Amino acid sequence: MPKIDREDIQILCKHSNWSEPSVRNTLEETIYNGVSSWQRFLQLLLLALGVSFTAAGIIFFFAYNWADLHKFAKLGLIGFLIIVSILASVFTKTKPLVKKMMVLAASILVGVLYAVFGQVYQTGANAYDFFLGWTLFITIWVLFSNFAPLWTLFVVLLNTVLFLYAEQVAHEWSKILLYTLLFSMNALLLVAFLWLPRIFKLSPFPSWFVQLLSLATVACSTIGVSTGIFAEIETSFRILLVLTLLFYGAGIWYGLKTKSLFYLSIIAFSMIIILSAALLDFSEEASMLFAIGVFIVASITLLIKILLNYQKKWAN
Repeated sequence: MPKIDREDIQILCKHSNWSEPSVRNTLEETIYNGVSSWQRFLQLLLLALGVSFTAAGIIFFFAYNWADLHKFAKLGLIGFLIIVSILASVFTKTKPLVKKMMVLAASILVGVLYAVFGQVYQTGANAYDFFLGWTLFITIWVLFSNFAPLWTLFVVLLNTVLFLYAEQVAHEWSKILLYTLLFSMNALLLVAFLWLPRIFKLSPFPSWFVQLLSLATVACSTIGVSTGIFAEIETSFRILLVLTLLFYGAGIWYGLKTKSLFYLSIIAFSMIIILSAALLDFSEEASMLFAIGVFIVASITLLIKILLNYQKKWAN
């Protein structure tokens, strides 16, 4: 039986003689968050804040005492904290969530270790080398822990590596090619995170993580296509345009299948931005600017109406 929601209870109250005390009890049991839910929320919040503040404190400690610390102390202290975090996550008998948070803290400290190493020895390496080493050395931890916040850090590092590589090394790459690569990489990761848990019968990733990655993917395609409209037509733009159309079609299908307004809304807003850019490239006269404004207002109004109709249809 599907979980009852607030609208179901309201409909039953209108068309039945359900007593007020029974309705109140049902709301408290099925809709409102109880004491255990708030305790769980506070535990996760305090744990995340503790790990974040600890990592930030270590970073600020090195920043403040940089000149007074010996290079062995700088590297040794961070390495010691990384080892302690990993050993504690492996050998201590704590909750799995606490162990995964320790691995997340160790992964952040790996970045601190590389930054300190680069400052001590002045290697002269590019910035992308720093992020590439950070990404490679936490890959095993990311795969084995299978923790959504750690995956978020990993995806951010991958995007940073590709962006900095294009900026510092691959000078012949155009912006359209860069956004095509970023879009392709994030789209493949999104498909993997959606379908691999079903194939290997694993627990699905949290919705916030999948939606965050979807938003990043749509942002890359929107910026890339909009930028390509104002530039000269090149092969990478044609590839990005085809991939975007395929991805948006699959996203609309997936949003309708899963009854998710999030995917429908971000794709629709992206299309509005792209069409507005195309109209602006066609003409920059005042009349066209007025027409673009009318188009944005009308399209967003129509989109909201369509989304509300879907919400009512799916809710009832």
